[in-house]
Amino acid sequence: MQVKKYIFLLIVASIKVNCSDPEEEQGVKYANKCEVCKILAIELESRLEETGKTSEVIETGYSVDDVKPKKKKEYKKSELRLVESLEGVCDRILEYNIHKEREDSTRFAKGMSQTFQTLHGLVDKGVKVELGIPYELWDKPSAEITKLKTQCETLLEENESDIEDWYFNYQGKESLKKFLCADRALKNQDSKCLTENLKGEPSEKKKPKKKVTIEENKEEL
Repeated sequence: MQVKKYIFLLIVASIKVNCSDPEEEQGVKYANKCEVCKILAIELESRLEETGKTSEVIETGYSVDDVKPKKKKEYKKSELRLVESLEGVCDRILEYNIHKEREDSTRFAKGMSQTFQTLHGLVDKGVKVELGIPYELWDKPSAEITKLKTQCETLLEENESDIEDWYFNYQGKESLKKFLCADRALKNQDSKCLTENLKGEPSEKKKPKKKVTIEENKEEL
């Protein structure tokens, strides 16, 4: 009975949300615009990092007689790289899970949530756990995640020109999270999620403390 009581309390704790929306009363809380933009920026920069490791040179231009030399350009500075990086970037969101034990934007993250790790552990020990959905669907994308993918695609379409501007003119100088989200898509809107990090994740780098020499100490004295 103690185990069953624990499972019940665990499930209730994982879905309890203070809200008035019928879906949210069932534990469904969709991403807000800040969360969508933040995740889009993270995934696109991650994808660009993957595609930017090559030193490949591509040829561009067309010629009927193929006599005129074609223009050569580094792939990592090309429009082709941007197009290929944008293609399917929102599909990467389907790798995310909802971590209902968290209340801020970090509830959208890759990897299994603590709640489901515990529930899977109980199942592995032979404990019967009822969630109202078949066991094989436990790890499928939730309603929040599939909605987040759609929200990502909409935001991407609405801000494509800004992303292109950042890619060709500001990449490496300014983060996409600041350029696209803080300064444009979320300008004069709630953007506090942009500074939220998982515990243990590096935030803004702190300036190293100045070392005070013995001579400086003497002068101060």
